[in-house]
Amino acid sequence: MRFIFLSYNYSPDIKSPEDWVNRINFYVGSLECLSRTNEIIRIEQINYEEDFIHNGVQYFCVKSSKNKNYFPVKLHRFVKSLHPDIVVVSSFNFALQVIQLRLSLGKKVKIIVQNHAERPFAGIKKYLQKIADKYINAYFFASRITASEWVNNGNIASVKKVHEIMEVSSVFYPVDKIFARSKTRVSGDPVFLWAGRLNENKDPVTVVNAFLKFTAIQPRARLYMIYQTTELLNEVKKLVSENKSSKDSIILVGRVPHSEMLYWLNSADFLISGSHYEGSGTVICEAMSCGCVPIVTDIPSFKVITGNGVCGFLYEAGNENALFSAMTHAVQTAGAPMRNKIIEHFKKELSFETIARKIQEAVVAL
Repeated sequence: MRFIFLSYNYSPDIKSPEDWVNRINFYVGSLECLSRTNEIIRIEQINYEEDFIHNGVQYFCVKSSKNKNYFPVKLHRFVKSLHPDIVVVSSFNFALQVIQLRLSLGKKVKIIVQNHAERPFAGIKKYLQKIADKYINAYFFASRITASEWVNNGNIASVKKVHEIMEVSSVFYPVDKIFARSKTRVSGDPVFLWAGRLNENKDPVTVVNAFLKFTAIQPRARLYMIYQTTELLNEVKKLVSENKSSKDSIILVGRVPHSEMLYWLNSADFLISGSHYEGSGTVICEAMSCGCVPIVTDIPSFKVITGNGVCGFLYEAGNENALFSAMTHAVQTAGAPMRNKIIEHFKKELSFETIARKIQEAVVAL
């Protein structure tokens, strides 16, 4: 079969195909696995125009003239000229474009929409999603529970079109902890890592408050915080400075190159997340591929990733006491056997090979 993976997002900051492939390596690995038995094409809207093949995937880079192209007639003509059997659209934020895509391709081509952490729209945009739903053959969600919000809200007519398939995986792997820590200069016993945006959804405040309580019983523990944005940085700094007895236990690292996360995740014993909502969970998958034990909120996507907490520890989002209890339990019970189980779970349920197999099975069933 010939697959086309299509995004309507335009990324003008990307000026070379190598930069783009490296940025989305946690996603394209499944396409590379899928290319072993199918023809796979990705259309990229970046600030570059060229076509190339990388690890079995054919890429077409298309330079857009608009940040938001509501009527991408030229793009749809190009997609049609490639004679696809399946078109997988990233995100249901582009319902108007999906309607036009169906009108361009006709009835025979299967259209699948892959959830990309977006939430169901309201108002006129909800109406457009309801119309587009009639033209869509299937949806990929990391969790069917997440998809049920769309069905209950009326944006998607039926959960029968939903397939539970992870969007992302990990290119990382286990590294000797002593070697990894020689790279990161991490110290502490145990070592916790938090990575994400410093915003309300990621909830670093709850994480910091819980960890400050935890240091009262585990003074050698350390929390390293890696962040890409700084919305709540001042609030986090204030919390740390006000707790002088344990302020050295929390280290604000800031931004690090993604490639270096291999060493950070292998340096840490535990990864903490405070997220209230996620479409999937890239850093959780990456941590588990390294054997780093996740302590994460009990949101639907994290339940799927951790096997409903069998390979990790779950707690109620926003509840610092629940997080404190989860951390205490994790330190008491998580050892080498659990880390080995997490790695095996990742290989079996979250790897690129598994995602590719599930996509293939879903498409065959259409």
